[in-house]
Amino acid sequence: MSKSKESNDASDEPRTSGIYVYGIVPADVEAEEDAVGVCDGPVAIVTHGDIAALVSEISVDRPLGKPQDLQAHAHLLDGTSGVAPVLPLRFGAVMTDEEAVEKELLEAHAEEFAAALKELEGRAQYVVKGRYVEEAILREIIEENQQAGELVDAIRNQPEETTRDARMALGEIISNGIEAKRDEDTRTVVEALESLSDSVNVREPTHEEEAAQVAVLVEVARQEELEKAVGDLAEQWDGRVEMRLLGPLAAYDFVVTQKPEG
Repeated sequence: MSKSKESNDASDEPRTSGIYVYGIVPADVEAEEDAVGVCDGPVAIVTHGDIAALVSEISVDRPLGKPQDLQAHAHLLDGTSGVAPVLPLRFGAVMTDEEAVEKELLEAHAEEFAAALKELEGRAQYVVKGRYVEEAILREIIEENQQAGELVDAIRNQPEETTRDARMALGEIISNGIEAKRDEDTRTVVEALESLSDSVNVREPTHEEEAAQVAVLVEVARQEELEKAVGDLAEQWDGRVEMRLLGPLAAYDFVVTQKPEG
């Protein structure tokens, strides 16, 4: 286990290292020997009673926020979520030393963390994503909207400069049409997953052609059922929506704890 480097004889010297905290886990969780955290640091465990924190030592002079830092943070938490409940902390949680982690984080919030871990026992987050096939969704909207069809005919083979208004009107119809279809298709996804999870979070779209993005908290033992539900949707929407299932992941959408004061 890594230790913070603080000299009793030189306590006024500037601190050169800190302890990065990834998340809270049951105390019986062990860090894999080859587990690597942010800044490529080895991962250790700080325990207090029945709970523990996943941590690694970092240099305080090294700024956080590089893509590989974010990836390392998520990779460690997501890998843990498949074998044990984990309460993820927000990216960038750094405390002074392991004693501070135990006293100021674990001991101070012991009951809260223990209760949350109990709620997560055997569960993990999964994210269901759907993205429209561009040609298919455009054709669908144009076929269903008479005005859109007329605008397409008016624009066809005409110079862009003389059809600017028509193109803008068509773009607005398509944008509104995708938004309406996204709302409807997201409801379909939620209904398909309701029997598998009591905890569902509909995420905001991250792309204009996104059909749905839904996070669910599901028992890891029911992953095959979840895969089948998503597979059924993919078959139903074949050629229209491309479906993806991500997980198991740490429960970011449901129990992310705030960054501790270090």
